[in-house]
Amino acid sequence: MTFTQVVLLGALQGLTEFLPVSSSGHLAIAQHFLPDFSQPGVLFDVMLHVGTMVAVAIYFRRELAALLASPFRSGEAARVQQKLLLLLIVASIPTAVIGLLFKDFFEGLFENITVVSLMLLVTGILLFVAERFRRGGRKEGELTLTDALVVGTVQGCAIIPGISRSGSTIAVLLLKGVDGETAARFSFLLAMPAVFGAALLSARDLGEVAAGQIPLYLAGTGVAFLAGLLSIHLLLAVIRRRRLVAFALYCWLAGGLFFSLSL
Repeated sequence: MTFTQVVLLGALQGLTEFLPVSSSGHLAIAQHFLPDFSQPGVLFDVMLHVGTMVAVAIYFRRELAALLASPFRSGEAARVQQKLLLLLIVASIPTAVIGLLFKDFFEGLFENITVVSLMLLVTGILLFVAERFRRGGRKEGELTLTDALVVGTVQGCAIIPGISRSGSTIAVLLLKGVDGETAARFSFLLAMPAVFGAALLSARDLGEVAAGQIPLYLAGTGVAFLAGLLSIHLLLAVIRRRRLVAFALYCWLAGGLFFSLSL
């Protein structure tokens, strides 16, 4: 890897992690066309995801602090936070099970540009349907165990490159009648344990990274962090203005283009 490549990929990851267009799909496509790009497993990709999750932790630091402190507090607000924390834990279970059982299979798909392109088309369909048929406006206190299990399962399946994690989880919550900003916040918070779990699983690949490459990994992670802060802000604005259809069109165009190039 070169410095130019890691900066490009870090910026791409940061911008697309939260925008509903599949960061993993964009990384897979970009890496496919970058000359002489290689990494052990998907360690570099996971490091970029860690960078964007640090951005989530900072952007939602007050919500995180309230969640972590909620078991030691009382009152109505604390009860809502306690319930939300429980739902995040419940939702993380199917994600973890799917990730552990199918990790090697999903990693193998990162080199299959045809599959990645088709999954971008699927992401576009999810976004279009969610925007077209979104209903209701349930808030955090009205989320249920069923919501958590469904969205956790969807997040597990979104390990497939080309399926947008944020797009698919937000879409299913919108279809279940959850308010847009609530859906986005829950999606962002739910991603944190999944990404850090993936980072632990990929840590074994660190031994294959040459010492001279470590600063490049850190640089890419830093760029992803900075771009991720911007991306969170953009997605929340998109959710408020009901503009998901624009991203559906983008996914269809990108998926169709790279599918034709892969044939």
